[in-house]
Amino acid sequence: MNTVICPHCKKQVELSEAILHEFQDKIRLEVKKNLSVEFEKKQAEETELNNKKIRQQFEEENKNKKLELKETKEQNKKLIEQIEAMNQTLKDLNENQRKREYELRENLEKELSDKTRLEKLEYEKKINDMQKALEEAQRKGKQGSQQLQGDVLELDLEQRLREAFPYDEFRPVPTGVKGGDIIQEMRNKFGDSAGFILWETKRTKTWDKKWLTKLKDDMRNVKANDCILVSDVLPNNIKHYDRVENVWVASYEFAIKLAAVVRHGLLNVAIVRSSASRDDSELRELYNVITSDSFRQMFESRDETINALRTELDADKRGAEKRWKRQGAYIDKLDRNNSQLYGELQAHIPSLKPLQSDNIELSSGVAADDDDQESLF
Repeated sequence: MNTVICPHCKKQVELSEAILHEFQDKIRLEVKKNLSVEFEKKQAEETELNNKKIRQQFEEENKNKKLELKETKEQNKKLIEQIEAMNQTLKDLNENQRKREYELRENLEKELSDKTRLEKLEYEKKINDMQKALEEAQRKGKQGSQQLQGDVLELDLEQRLREAFPYDEFRPVPTGVKGGDIIQEMRNKFGDSAGFILWETKRTKTWDKKWLTKLKDDMRNVKANDCILVSDVLPNNIKHYDRVENVWVASYEFAIKLAAVVRHGLLNVAIVRSSASRDDSELRELYNVITSDSFRQMFESRDETINALRTELDADKRGAEKRWKRQGAYIDKLDRNNSQLYGELQAHIPSLKPLQSDNIELSSGVAADDDDQESLF
């Protein structure tokens, strides 16, 4: 039997099994309740402590962010103040500049009003010279930009040519040196040279026919076999590429395709020349000279000079014919006026003898001069 001591009488009291279980359950429930209350209290304390830490951390972060925001606002404010100060400074400078210009203009006008006409003309000339110098500077700046664009186009074209024809050698012509832009030395897979192609690139808004003459002269100077002009703008009758006055003209897109065709033809010519044999050394040398590109180009140059002289001569001939026709009309007019005037004089003075006219002989002389002039042409 289980016994317990009574807290009042201090005697041992026997407990039955049921009472014992009931008592143990009560104790267990009370202990559990106390533990639960203590656990909830402890958990609440921990939760409160965590919340406090979180609130402190949040407040600290919020404080730091507020400080950062405040610093950012202050920096922005300083920047805005600096910008406003700069704007005000610029405004003041512009205002001062306008005032100085106005004062300068007034002073100049006052000085010009007191000076002579020649001094005024001298001032106007200075202004015009300054305007021309400004326009010249702007033109040179624009030309520099166009030169830069042309150099970029030249470098890109050279790179494409190197990729398309790995056996060939390419030498750029320095800026300012006569001789085109790129010299392409054609070589076969064994490294044998087969000739040269001179390249010229143009990146402008309008076509200029003078490019052809210059490129042909450059081709003769560097002793190239052929030349190709690559331009963004082509003549009106050319869509992609064509041969104009013994110069190949092509757009940038068709430059490599045209180069392949021209190169193939020149390689075949080189093969034929290398395979040709002559027993007589002098005959072989003469044959090489006659079939050389420099010999052909020499005759092309002479032919161009002849055509230029013929064109100039035709223009002179047309001008002379117009002048002769105009002078003949003046002579006929003077002759008619002279005849009318003398006729009126004879009407008032019947005794006035008729003129011995040399019109027939003069006309014959003029006709003879015309024949002599025509024989010259």
